[in-house]
Amino acid sequence: MTYKIIGDSCLDLTEELKKDAHFQMVPLTLQVDDVQVIDDETFDQKSFLGLVKSGKECPKTACPSPEKFKEAFECEADNVFVITLSSHLSGTYNAAVLAKELYEEEHGKDKNIAVIDSLSASSGELNVALTIRELCEQDLSFEEVVRQAESYRDSMETFFVLESLDFLRKNGRLTGLQAFFATTLNIKPIMAGDKGVIVKLEQARGMNKALSRMADIAIARGGDTKDKRLIIAHCNNRERAEQVKELLCQKASFRETVITDTAGVATVYAGDGGVIVTL
Repeated sequence: MTYKIIGDSCLDLTEELKKDAHFQMVPLTLQVDDVQVIDDETFDQKSFLGLVKSGKECPKTACPSPEKFKEAFECEADNVFVITLSSHLSGTYNAAVLAKELYEEEHGKDKNIAVIDSLSASSGELNVALTIRELCEQDLSFEEVVRQAESYRDSMETFFVLESLDFLRKNGRLTGLQAFFATTLNIKPIMAGDKGVIVKLEQARGMNKALSRMADIAIARGGDTKDKRLIIAHCNNRERAEQVKELLCQKASFRETVITDTAGVATVYAGDGGVIVTL
């Protein structure tokens, strides 16, 4: 099977995976005040965090145009799998679906194209993408790869703890009340994805307690983890990601663990020091 896995730029690939020709990114655009940043291979996380810190307005993101996805479909692979941010959080999924329609109007169905809503972000997108790569390497049919990938997605659990909820709140992902308590009392909410929607599970006083509690919840909700892949995405805090890995691996075993750094989109929403876990 010849295949291509196309992700929006919230698919937080590791440095090694960025060299894998099977993967291709279609970048979102980030904006801080009047500065626009393309979330591609030129993205500089530290520089961007500095820009956000000095900016007057909350950073915003804009999804790629359907045309950008359509251009990505015009590749040599016979089977194309698109992984996007949760459709509840971004218009990227809808843009990719429209791109598929436009491509097929122009070229017919000369290749198989599946657009999969990750119902997650960052580490969740990466988990689905790696599952698709594994399935493709088993030389399964296109339809079977899609079926198993969507089944895997539906079994995933995503959790996260952030230093600040300001960006989520200002971009309409949280209520003001939640952000107020987190900011004023040093309370760190333990958040999760529920079918692509951000929900608050619990809260703890201080980051270390929140991370420990997140690990407990993840293991309790994750079921039998020995055949699962653990992916931890972090924003500019590898030490914290390693801490979370240790907390989780002390409580359960996983068939694989991956740590990756956030690119631009996840950096906007996770903020400096944020950690996102998917298993």
